Amino acid sequence: MSPDAAAGDLGVPAPPGNPDEGVPWHFGDPLREQRALRAGEAAVDLSNFGVVRVTGPDRLGWLHSLTTQHLEALLPGASALALILSPHGHVEYELHIADDDYSSWIICSPGSAEGLVGYLESMKFMTRVEIEDVSSDYAVVWEPVHAIDPQFPTYVMPADYAGTGVVDAGTDKGGGADKYVARRPGFLDGREVIVPRSELAARLARWPARAGTWAWNALRIAAGIPRFGFETDHRTLPHEVGWIGPGVHLAKGCYRGQEAVARVHNLGHPPRRLVLLHLDGSVDELPEHGAVVRGAGKDVGWVASAAQHYEEGPIATAVIKRSLSPDLEVEVDIGEDTVRATQTPIVLG
Repeated sequence: MSPDAAAGDLGVPAPPGNPDEGVPWHFGDPLREQRALRAGEAAVDLSNFGVVRVTGPDRLGWLHSLTTQHLEALLPGASALALILSPHGHVEYELHIADDDYSSWIICSPGSAEGLVGYLESMKFMTRVEIEDVSSDYAVVWEPVHAIDPQFPTYVMPADYAGTGVVDAGTDKGGGADKYVARRPGFLDGREVIVPRSELAARLARWPARAGTWAWNALRIAAGIPRFGFETDHRTLPHEVGWIGPGVHLAKGCYRGQEAVARVHNLGHPPRRLVLLHLDGSVDELPEHGAVVRGAGKDVGWVASAAQHYEEGPIATAVIKRSLSPDLEVEVDIGEDTVRATQTPIVLG
């Protein structure tokens, strides 16, 4: 029995093949659910996400050396967004890390916990750390609260995403993180709380309303916030989707992929950039992940995530060529139909 069955409300499941398959997609009215989230009245079941626990006295320094984030001085109760990159600087894992002074808890994308644990185990060497996939025992709940839960490990949305400021990411020869994202098109303020699975149903029942991942993703898309596996592919650089700053510290020591990050930041530009598309609404359906985006008659990118937003209407994030003018209207394929869309830049060209 699923946690929501125990709560007496299954909701509507995500369609087969959806990355959020296994948790409620919506509860009958995704637009109303978006309003409830924005009003701070609903929570979202993210129990499909992986949870990895790292313990041991060397954990923070060790994670600091492996990731893009400055973690060695992370205080108890604090949280951070970090990435693990390939040697060529491509994003391999997105990590939401919360430390409780005994363990570093990592929230990772659905289906990635086993691979992440395998990679971390291969990097232990003589370090005093223990790594465990605890996804079967712990679940993640998204709540519209910008505060640490005193009882459970909590990842609080970075200031850049929450609209409360900017993450201190340092600078390098190429400048600071503001060269990539001057201002996001919106915000998504809240937290991800790690709770025992035995308490998941009760945790969700505390809220006056429920919302599915459809509504949560719609608010994320409108805010221009990237999500691993949605706004990324096998060659995504952090610069392309706006992770420099929230997830990449520019002045920390060496880590795998750091040379590639520094080279792009200091000497060039990323080949692609993330944009928000405002679809013309002439077709009732939304484009699928990977749908072709065309500009001036040429293929210029692909759709990352799409949603019907309660205020903005049909919107989508897309990863497009940096050289494409942000003033140019583009076309997106939806099945056999084609719709027009205007761009709002997220990552600057």
